[in-house]
Amino acid sequence: MKWILDLSFRYKIPLWGGLLIVITELAVAGTFMVNAYDNLHDNLHVDAEIMGYSLKADLVPAILHDDLGRAYEIISAPLESTIPGSNPIKAETILVVDNSLRIVVSAHPVSTPALTELRRSSPEYGLLADRINRMDEHSSQEIDLPGSKYYYFATPIANGVAHLGTLIIIYPKNVFLPSFAHIAWQGLSAGAIILAILLPINWYWGRRMAWPLVQLTARMGEISRKWPEDLDPQLYAHRDELGRLFEAYTQMLKDLRDKEELEKKMVQSERLAALGQLSAGIAHEINNPLSGMLTAIDTLKCYSDVDPHTMKTITLIERGLTQIKDTVGALLVEAKIHSRNLTPQDIEDVLTLITPMARKKGLHIGWHNSMDEEVSLPATFVRQILINLLLNAVQAASQQGEVNFDIGIADKQLQLSVANNGKTLSDEQIAHLFEPFFSLGESGHGLGLWVTYQIVHQLGGHVSVKRESNNQMHFTVDIPLGGAT
Repeated sequence: MKWILDLSFRYKIPLWGGLLIVITELAVAGTFMVNAYDNLHDNLHVDAEIMGYSLKADLVPAILHDDLGRAYEIISAPLESTIPGSNPIKAETILVVDNSLRIVVSAHPVSTPALTELRRSSPEYGLLADRINRMDEHSSQEIDLPGSKYYYFATPIANGVAHLGTLIIIYPKNVFLPSFAHIAWQGLSAGAIILAILLPINWYWGRRMAWPLVQLTARMGEISRKWPEDLDPQLYAHRDELGRLFEAYTQMLKDLRDKEELEKKMVQSERLAALGQLSAGIAHEINNPLSGMLTAIDTLKCYSDVDPHTMKTITLIERGLTQIKDTVGALLVEAKIHSRNLTPQDIEDVLTLITPMARKKGLHIGWHNSMDEEVSLPATFVRQILINLLLNAVQAASQQGEVNFDIGIADKQLQLSVANNGKTLSDEQIAHLFEPFFSLGESGHGLGLWVTYQIVHQLGGHVSVKRESNNQMHFTVDIPLGGAT
């Protein structure tokens, strides 16, 4: 069986598709034939019931007047009917028995003569008599005896006051086999025509879909040895999943080539960086004695009594050393970034950033920004807090759900809250929520909320989370104005 699973997709897809089509067709045909057989049997039951009630109405007067000849004509007529278009399913014989289960009238008096007890006619009729004794006197009943070749339909005969006997209509069980065989043949013929149409189509489309995959697999196998050739854009020009797979492959090749170029540039940059580190180390070693010499000259100028000519020389030396110090100092410059203050526009920028992701999930964002002026908090850090919390809320919210955001200034603090209606967290999950690498999703890395926690505490603030009564998760952050950077 394993060799079948290891076949190429160019063979496996058509074969499995064809097998599924055949199995489906057989299942449909089998269901169709079972339903057809059941419908024929149900029709037989309905016909027998209608015939029983029709004959019963005619038999009551004949039995009451002891007119057995008339009763014989009544039960013999359905067996002798040759009307065109009449029901092809006919009873084999019809009997009328009295209350003591003695045959009163028989459509075939030779095989089942009148005045004979039903149970003495045959062992099967004995079982039939037992079943009739137990049946309801007011309704018809189908009697299917185990191992019998016949269906029996018993209909009570009554004149509304007294029970006069029972009408028994007997059908052979193979009575509707010709009709069933005809219906089954029609169903199998239609199924064969459908298979003759679908199997070639399945084979063509299976091969058509598999061939591009074969080409893609061959090129993927070449990546570790050499750069493979680009796929022909016309190999599969559709925009379904397979087409997007080819686009992803083409983009991957482009990214790998760009990565190779970037790695070459990085090697060159690393060489330059190493040279810069070496220069900085040399500059540091030069700068130390320079500072000492300049300090010595400054001391000499302040506390020594030298002649003007010597002082002029000392001044020339000081200027030269200072110029060297400035040149060397350029190699040791360290830049410190000071973040600007937070503005209302920074908050609106965050809304612009998260809106596309929220729109993909069909989320409703309740946004309330009551900040109307600049505040003395580092914009870079606060923006990072907002982005982390809002992205986390958008990812956690249910499809077509909502995310609510509120920010403002109160009690000399920046106060903000983020809530979503996604899956609620347990107490244990909330306890570990701000720990590094603790993630509730398969794609998360568990660092967003941890980074948020660190930034908030560096700014002297506080962050908390709780479950609301409306099944929302609610994050709140308070940061004092003028928080440390």
